[in-house]
Amino acid sequence: MTSVVDEEIINVARELIAARFKEGCHHIAAALRTTSGRIYSGVHVEAYVGRITVCAEAIAIGTAATAGDTHIESIVAVNELGEIVSPCGMCRELICDYSPEACVVVLRSGQPANVPVKELLPDKYSR
Repeated sequence: MTSVVDEEIINVARELIAARFKEGCHHIAAALRTTSGRIYSGVHVEAYVGRITVCAEAIAIGTAATAGDTHIESIVAVNELGEIVSPCGMCRELICDYSPEACVVVLRSGQPANVPVKELLPDKYSR
């Protein structure tokens, strides 16, 4: 775990949501860096029936998985205003399943901070 916040992935996510925001479709963007140094990103895909909406973090992880590169070093999500948002519970599970040592960029005292995903997901379910 690194204490240095990955500003590059924050900027990638902000640029993506600025370019792809669409009311009722894409309100959140995510970007992640894998341990290989590559960056993957995605926007959330909203559906009229909310149960089938897919989070931006899941889309970014899926993009990385498609490339065969799923060891996440750090990940961040931003809203349509470019503000950092914390991942939902399902995304925390997904991030932890793929990379239990990953850091998630969240706001702490109004500032971006790296937080181990396990800290965001205490007592994680396991098989």
